[in-house]
Parts: sequence; structure tokens; C-alpha cells
Amino acid sequence: METSPSHGPESFAARLRGRERLIGYWIALDNPAGTERIAGLGYDYIGVDGQHGVLHQPGWQAAMLAVDARGRSAGVIRVPSPDPVAIGIALDTGARGVVVPMVESAEQARAMVRACRHHPAGTRSLGGPVRAEIRVGSVPAEIDDRVACIVMIETAAALDDLEAICATEGLDAVYVGPADLSAALGARWFGDPAAADALEAALVRITEAAHRHGIACGIHVLDGESAAKRLAEGFTFATVSSDITHLQQVAAEHLSAARGTGQA
Repeated sequence: METSPSHGPESFAARLRGRERLIGYWIALDNPAGTERIAGLGYDYIGVDGQHGVLHQPGWQAAMLAVDARGRSAGVIRVPSPDPVAIGIALDTGARGVVVPMVESAEQARAMVRACRHHPAGTRSLGGPVRAEIRVGSVPAEIDDRVACIVMIETAAALDDLEAICATEGLDAVYVGPADLSAALGARWFGDPAAADALEAALVRITEAAHRHGIACGIHVLDGESAAKRLAEGFTFATVSSDITHLQQVAAEHLSAARGTGQA
């Protein structure tokens, strides 16, 4: 099935800002052939993990090439840290947006927005004849309109400054990292029932704050069922699991089936 122009990669930033329901997939492995396969399945976006995945900067561009080869999903890169230089490098690969981890204040959020925008709205350097020019154009204002800035809410400090972060001019979305947020709320491990109620309360706070300020709100989840649940609760986009997780899960399931024991 072909993707219509109104739902193709070029419309990702506009659809995100319009708070349409979007479903993504997470790539942690430096495996362009695998990424290309997944990018043809119909996810709205493919998130490439430049923070915790095994893809370092040379792998970011290979991943974007793989995503774009199918013409169905938008490529998004999570940069390693709130670093304007890393943001510029990621966007120069032709990524349709960046996810910035560990943003803890409105001041940081403003700096991240400016790193995604050219003068006069920001500090991003015009890339010239690099891959981004092919994908998103060469006119600064038009490039800025086609690229999304997404910051993560995953620390106690971010929760403390949540309203001001969500009110940041030019910010397109906030995105929950539930593992780090759980730890910030006292969990000893991700999924610790002792922090479950605090996490759910924080998620409500985040979705409501995003809604009040008219920006998109996303979350990383472990499976498709959880994505549907979170979208029904008020999140506007959700990213499903990861290639490395599913590779292990499916391999274990086949091993169990082959042994006929029900145990991997």
C-alpha cells in the first residue's frame, strides 16, 4: 500500500504539530538492511537511538537512508544529550526531527528549539549541499517548518518545570522516557510496582500540560497494546519497543517452540 502525500514522511512535522495520532518504532541496532525492512511496514515514524543504541554518528545517516528508501516513514533521531552540535549533525542527515533527552528546564528547552531553527529564530547553521538539502530543502524558513523539535520529560527537575517547558515557544512536543522517569520517582527498576502510582500520576500531569499548551505529547512503550492504551489516555504519539528487543523475543519464542518445552 502506498503512502498518500498527506501522510508521508514530508508531512511528519505538520501532523505532529496538529496532534494527530502517530505510531512509531524504535531502532537501536546499526543494521540498515533491517531498518529498511521495518521502515516499509507503515509506521508513521522510525526513531533512531543515538543515545543508548549502538548507532554512532556515521550510523545515523545510514539509518536515515534506509528509512527514506521506503518512502513511508519519517526518520527521527534521538541525540545523545542536550547538545546543539549533535542536533545540527542529526538534522544534517535529513532527519525529520530530533528527540532530545534529559531536558530539565524551560531554559534548556528554549536552547534546543533554537538549535533546530535557523536565524533569526535560532542558531542552526545552514547545512548547504548535504543530505538534508535533498530531503527538506535549502530555504531556512521552509526547513524549519519541516523539522520537529521534541524534548524528553524524564527527570524530577523536568517535572518541576513542566508547565514552563510545555509553554516554550517553538517546541513541537514533549516525550516521556518512562524508565528514567520511573527512577526519578523512586523506582528501583523499570516496572517496580512501588512507583507505579506515582508514574501514572506523572503521565496524567504531562499529557494535561501538553494539551493546555497545544503541543504534542509522546511516550515510549513496550508493545502495540500499550501504545493503543496510552493513545487512548491522551498521548498523541507512541513509539513501540525496539528492533533489538524484538529480535531477542522472537528468537527465544522460536527456540522454545523448537524444544517443545515452553521455556527458552
